[in-house]
Amino acid sequence: MSSIFITGVTKGIGNALAKKFSDSGHKVSGFGRDKKKLEELSEITGGKNIFINCDIRSYKNVKDAADIIIEKTGIPEIIINNAGVINKNQNLWETDPDEFENVISTNINGSFHIIKYFTPLFIQRKKGIIVNMSSGWGRSAAPGVSAYCASKWAVEGLTKSLAMELPAGTAAVTLNPGVINTDMLKSCFGNSALLCQSPEEFALKAEKLILSITEKDNGKELSV
Repeated sequence: MSSIFITGVTKGIGNALAKKFSDSGHKVSGFGRDKKKLEELSEITGGKNIFINCDIRSYKNVKDAADIIIEKTGIPEIIINNAGVINKNQNLWETDPDEFENVISTNINGSFHIIKYFTPLFIQRKKGIIVNMSSGWGRSAAPGVSAYCASKWAVEGLTKSLAMELPAGTAAVTLNPGVINTDMLKSCFGNSALLCQSPEEFALKAEKLILSITEKDNGKELSV
């Protein structure tokens, strides 16, 4: 069984992955920003996993919360940088600067903060997999979601560079989950999102793929 750390575990893809990995017997830990949903997730997974309230936009918050994770569960074998937000569906020049900053700070800076904390531990142990959640819009573009596209393109570039820096035994990849019926998708497509696969259906497919990633996959752009 593996030890897996996930950000954004209180809803959508992160929540479904946390439940699926836990149901399969893996040790799961993670961050989220909804205290009530974190408690619910802990109960659903039998109270055997550790989920902590953490705003990943702050490195200090990440460090303080991750210190607790490490103390209680040890160093995870797989990190899934999943937490992300999207901008209101509108033209780039209509986007509020604070909203744009929140997308960039969460999707890019947040991923960096997790990588900055855990990667030295992986290098010291000479083993560890980093999965940075990307998007179809991290490999293409669309109107109305410029901030989100910019953030996911950045995640793709960041991951490729990181992969070149990592030593043997470790790996960093991006993972495009496809089109999933989440609150994020609903903000773009409304009720049409209901026609897409659920986060739970995605988790069923993604579990095997994520667990199969090795250092030979370093730098790859994966898709489910």
